[in-house]
Amino acid sequence: MGGDILFIEATRTPGKGALILTGQLGEVMRESAQAALTLVKSRASQLGVDPSIFEKSDIHIHVPAGATRRTAQRGVAMFMALASLLTDRTIKNNTAMTGEISLRGLVLPVGGIKEKVVAAAAAGLTRVLLPARNRRDFDDIPLGARNKLEFVWLERVDDAIAEALEARSAPSAMAAQ
Repeated sequence: MGGDILFIEATRTPGKGALILTGQLGEVMRESAQAALTLVKSRASQLGVDPSIFEKSDIHIHVPAGATRRTAQRGVAMFMALASLLTDRTIKNNTAMTGEISLRGLVLPVGGIKEKVVAAAAAGLTRVLLPARNRRDFDDIPLGARNKLEFVWLERVDDAIAEALEARSAPSAMAAQ
């Protein structure tokens, strides 16, 4: 089986704290999304997010295309989609990521690294964020893909935040007036 690119969308609407999941998500991926939300909530103050936002908003995560066979290996991406949404910071558009997460914020190893990295390179991405515990898989990645990509090894979700989110934009001169 080859790897592929999966997009994850997240939005927030006025509501009462519901987590809405849509797309063809299996139970394991739904659990991964719930774990990602719990982890974001536990890091709200660290992320600069007002914790009351979770009581006043519904959060909707959507996986737009064919995610029928996906496993929990999207925890990092789900967490980052939520962190991006709630901090109003964009994820760098040249970056792919994989890895599962623990509720303590650890990035856990996953399978299929070779296939995922090859898919990221084929899609024209230039950076991949991977679990540090998957370093042993680096030699399995074809040289052609390795030469096209920058590899960032993640121990914790904090590493993903530091590497994947764009810097906060400065307030415009107009807004400051």
